[in-house]
Amino acid sequence: MNMTCISNVALLLTASLPLGCLGFSFSPTSSATRLLSTQLAAMAPLDQELESWASSTGYGKIDKAISAGSSGWASFRKVTVTNPPESDDGKPVSFFVKSSSRSAEEMFHGEALGLQAMYECSQQGEDSLRIPKVYHYGDYSEGKGSLIVMEFINLAGRSDDRALGKAMAKMHLAPATEEAGNPDKAFGFPVDNTIGGTPQPNPWTKPNSGTQEWIEFFRDHRIGHQLDLAGDSYCSNLWENDIAPRLHLLFEDLHGEKEIKPSLIHGDLWSGNIGSADGKPSIFDPAVYWAH
Repeated sequence: MNMTCISNVALLLTASLPLGCLGFSFSPTSSATRLLSTQLAAMAPLDQELESWASSTGYGKIDKAISAGSSGWASFRKVTVTNPPESDDGKPVSFFVKSSSRSAEEMFHGEALGLQAMYECSQQGEDSLRIPKVYHYGDYSEGKGSLIVMEFINLAGRSDDRALGKAMAKMHLAPATEEAGNPDKAFGFPVDNTIGGTPQPNPWTKPNSGTQEWIEFFRDHRIGHQLDLAGDSYCSNLWENDIAPRLHLLFEDLHGEKEIKPSLIHGDLWSGNIGSADGKPSIFDPAVYWAH
C-alpha cells in the first residue's frame, strides 16, 4: 500500500472518532494531514462555543454531538447535554444546532426572531402548531462564525389538513405582544428577511396600525417591491397607474369594528414547508412578518 492510501485510510479512521481520541501523527507535508487540520480547525470554535453556552446556561456539558448534514451555507448537528432543560411536555430537550462561517446578523437573526414569534403565537393548547423553541443564537465569542441553537423535534410527514388549518388559524389570531416581538401592534417585522432567495423588506408601520396602514404596506413593500425587482416597466406602470390607486376598494368594508389588525404569518407556506412532530402539525423555513 502506498503512502497516499495509508494517509486516506488514516483520515477516514480519524474522522469517525471523537475529538478526544485523536492520537495520530502525520507528516506535515501530507495532503491528508492538511485536510484533517483544516477540518479540525473549523470544528474547534463551534465545539468551544457549545461547551461555553451549555455551561453558562446551567445545562452541564455537551454529552453527544452528532452530524445532521449540511447545506451550501451551514452545517447541522443534533446535540445533547448532561443537564438538559425540559420541553413544554416535560421531556428532556435535545438541541438542533446550525452553524455558519458567516455572521449571525446575516445568517440567523431573522430565523431566530421568526421562530420565536411563531412559538409565542402558537402556545394555545392542544390544537396548536409544533414550533421549535430557540434557546440561543449569536456570533462566536472567539473566531469567525455563528450559530443558532433550537429545540430538536422529530419531523415526520404532513399531518391532516384539518389539524393544520385549525393550528394556523390559532397562530393568525394570536394578539401582537411584546413577547411575540410586536409591542406596538404594527405591520412589518424587526428585521428584513427573504422569501426563498428574494429579499423581503419589513419596515414597521406606525403603532396601532389598521386597514389604511396595511394597504400602504402591501402596496409599497410587497407588490410594488416585487415589481421593482422584476424590472418590467409595463407591469410597473399598470400597477402604479391603474391598480394601486384602486387598492383601497378591496378593503372599504374593513374599517371601524372590522378594522384590520396585524396577524403573524409564516410568509412562505407551501407543501415543502409543512410537516408534523409529536402528533401536531409543524411549519418551518418561514419568511415571517406581521401582516393580514
